[in-house]
Amino acid sequence: MPDTPPTVAALRPAPPSGEEPVHRRTIEVEVFLRGEYFLVVGTLRDRRPWASGALGPRELHAMELAIVVRRVDMTIVDAAADMTTFPHAECTEIEAEFRDLIGLSVTRGYTAAVQERFGRQRGCSHLEFLARAIGPVVVQGLTSSGAFEAEMGIGVHPMSEGGFGFLADTCHVWTADGPGAQKIAAGWRPGILEYPAPSVAEVRLRLAEEADGPT
Repeated sequence: MPDTPPTVAALRPAPPSGEEPVHRRTIEVEVFLRGEYFLVVGTLRDRRPWASGALGPRELHAMELAIVVRRVDMTIVDAAADMTTFPHAECTEIEAEFRDLIGLSVTRGYTAAVQERFGRQRGCSHLEFLARAIGPVVVQGLTSSGAFEAEMGIGVHPMSEGGFGFLADTCHVWTADGPGAQKIAAGWRPGILEYPAPSVAEVRLRLAEEADGPT
């Protein structure tokens, strides 16, 4: 009879063990507000924390992919890839190809378009992975920038009037009749109630109580 596979809980290092993994990939994506545009900078690093250098480098990959996104329609208007650490001299030959991101919308169809242009032998698997990771972060950057401008008194949150088209079908919460849409219909907006937002039933109950006022 086959052995029962171990569980995640059983194998996870118990803190604070200090155990180093055999491989560590880190991805960081930062979104900067630049007037009517976003500057988005993504970095990817692959490291072997244990490596002495005797059987290969400690750092395998260090790559950056930066894009400029026009806020009004979420379209990429510039893109630049830069590899600073890579395994083969020929790796950098693919950097210029990632300018083909220009013209893509980072919302609907973005992931499929990236895979079509840069998947497998057409690109670099690491930069392609980074490009796919960037898209959803820009959408988060849109809401964060709206919250920033609203808090600074220089703009309006994109969901303040109940609009959520840029989030439509991005996850199970934001389907056309999903929990997000139901909360919007009930009067919820970012900044109303606590974070994370309560369930649909709780939102309806509490906003209805607030509308009725003290009894």
